[in-house]
Amino acid sequence: MTPLADLLVRRITATGPITLADYMAECLLHPAHGYYATRDPFGASGDFTTAPEISQMFGELLGLSLAQAWLDQGAPARFTLAELGPGRGTLMADVLRATRAVPGFHAAAQVTLVEASASLREVQRRTLGTVAVAWADTVDALPDAPLFLLANEFLDALPIRQFTRTPGGWAETVVGVTGGALTLGRAAPADLGPLRHRLADTKPGDVVEVMPAAGAIASRLGGLIETRGGAAIFVDYGDWRSLGDTFQALRDHRFTDPLATPGEADLTAHVDFEAIARAAAPARASRMMTQGELLSRLGIAQRSARLAQALTGPALESHLSATRRLTDPSEMGSLFKALALHPSRHPPPPGFDLA
Repeated sequence: MTPLADLLVRRITATGPITLADYMAECLLHPAHGYYATRDPFGASGDFTTAPEISQMFGELLGLSLAQAWLDQGAPARFTLAELGPGRGTLMADVLRATRAVPGFHAAAQVTLVEASASLREVQRRTLGTVAVAWADTVDALPDAPLFLLANEFLDALPIRQFTRTPGGWAETVVGVTGGALTLGRAAPADLGPLRHRLADTKPGDVVEVMPAAGAIASRLGGLIETRGGAAIFVDYGDWRSLGDTFQALRDHRFTDPLATPGEADLTAHVDFEAIARAAAPARASRMMTQGELLSRLGIAQRSARLAQALTGPALESHLSATRRLTDPSEMGSLFKALALHPSRHPPPPGFDLA
């Protein structure tokens, strides 16, 4: 039993079952034993590999899309260039390298990373070197300024509440204790107002997941973008509307039991992009598309071919493999989806369509 598992068992035994949202928050963010507070989970030596770690092209293309949106909105003299959940800082480093030739972009940008983990902030500091960076604990601390923002595999780690439809209402999934071990169960069914709109497209036995924090974040970002200008690009795995049990854990690049080693595995769930789009109003949301479609629209084939010209042998094979991994429907190309937020008075960033 991990130290956090022991703490959770004692807490639940004393006070009763907790929601999946509470369980995820403890596992990921507990100050002493939480997953993100105690390790660097990224890359081959971690538990998972994100798109920026696979190829520089991912960050380059998204960065140039944001830079063009900045130009299209009149090139504001001061703006926030932000990333949510910046990992090692690789994505932001690629964005800054790709955009250094955009006149005035770097001079106007205040690079801001929304990161709560002290250990990851130190990694990001080393990655970005001499770049002037500000850190924020939450999106509420972002400056009241035009905002151009990226969030890659950020929303999927936000705590979820999970409900199963029953003839008597919605029964919430909870974490309890049986025989001294953590177990999943369900609370008594209830009539939940926020899920009444899902009665039309679900049946008894169907599972719906809700990310309360995601809605609050989208609302804050949408308000800033609508009033001050800017754009936000989200890339994550999920779909337009939540349906089914997607709660999962990843450790050492393998799926594992989410209750087996609290604090030592990454916990995620699929993103409900419709909920993000709704919460961001009055800012507009683009049409959701696959990661493969977005990268293709942004010119990954041409960028890949240009980089390949300088490569041979294993380096070339690795580069071509990375391109396939990012775009192929059988790999990340279809699993990951992309959505952009933009002011109602401006078009979405390049690569995206109006909804």
